[in-house]
Amino acid sequence: MPTTLCLDFGNTRLKWAFFSDGNIGETGVFGKSLLEELKICLETHRPERSILSSVINHPESLEEMLKSRTHFHKLDHHSRLPITTPVGKPETIGADRLSLVVAASHDFPDNNNLVIGLGSAITYNYINRFRQFIGGSISPGMEMRFRSLQTFTAKLPLVKPHWNFPLAGYDTKTNIQSGVIFGIAKEMDGVIEAYAARYNNLHVLMTGGDAQYFRPFLRNPITEDPDLIFKGLYLISEYNIAP
Repeated sequence: MPTTLCLDFGNTRLKWAFFSDGNIGETGVFGKSLLEELKICLETHRPERSILSSVINHPESLEEMLKSRTHFHKLDHHSRLPITTPVGKPETIGADRLSLVVAASHDFPDNNNLVIGLGSAITYNYINRFRQFIGGSISPGMEMRFRSLQTFTAKLPLVKPHWNFPLAGYDTKTNIQSGVIFGIAKEMDGVIEAYAARYNNLHVLMTGGDAQYFRPFLRNPITEDPDLIFKGLYLISEYNIAP
């Protein structure tokens, strides 16, 4: 089977992954020299196909490079999807959210799925067992919350996340860590329980680099999959190539 390059450009990181024979292989993150690094990536792996999910303003030349070297697809509201999106303005749905729910629906087709994406923002994405992406909610991500406390106060410092902190903080740093990390964990539990009360047979997935900080504090069972967005991108790529 052809090799596919999947690109996920978020607000914090520009990530890539290769799929061969339907399986994820090497993954990585682009640095500051995006176009040069992409060129090296293409020359090294020589993918036949590529797909891009981007929520940022990336260089136009990047798409031209992908078009000239691969069978390229840009994920947007014009893409063919194996799900439906019964919303008023499909063009406003983030490409990353589409990828997440496509993967969840494919991997757990008999469930109603709630996908929690932990990035610059936290997204809650609900897709039912009929493959209808109903929507969800968006709230500030962990880094955004830490930075906002420093930005919008006179004296609070910028605190880094850590997995080991007390519930009742004993200084400014641990007070902020408890407020942000424990607060997000309880937010997630509350959202999950609200969905579970309304929708039966609910399955919850979590993805994103910040998952490690919240795992110890969640009381609800969650399936973790750090590659969920890449799996969704690959599925969408295949769906748009098929006749």
